[in-house]
Amino acid sequence: MTGGAAPVGIVLVSHSGPVAEAVAAMAAGLAGGGATAPVAAAGGTPDGGLGTSTELIGAAAREVDRGAGVAILVDLGSAVLTVKAMVAEGDELPEGARLVDAPFVEGAVAAVVTASAGADLDAVTAAAGEAYGYRKE
Repeated sequence: MTGGAAPVGIVLVSHSGPVAEAVAAMAAGLAGGGATAPVAAAGGTPDGGLGTSTELIGAAAREVDRGAGVAILVDLGSAVLTVKAMVAEGDELPEGARLVDAPFVEGAVAAVVTASAGADLDAVTAAAGEAYGYRKE
């Protein structure tokens, strides 16, 4: 990361703990050498089942929060609804936490790479969202 500014934190919310952990590891690994932005996985339920958990999401967001905002990427529909409710409620997430409209894997990589370069929350959100345009043909 550049300069001394606090990095944007990244939270990856999946219905599956192993999926969230794998995407977090991949995104951090692809961010290159050196320091990477803080990234945390919030997958599944506290008992290891499939689903989403406000407790796990809130804990992950607090873990990565360095004061520059937290970008939250999600995998499927009910994860979107859970995070939207948490953002609206306002007391379960750090100030500056934002749901990012982006594809889960490609967006996670773009978010972590951009945050690791020292970008602010707006730039991290934009980079993740631009991943919708990645062509695979």
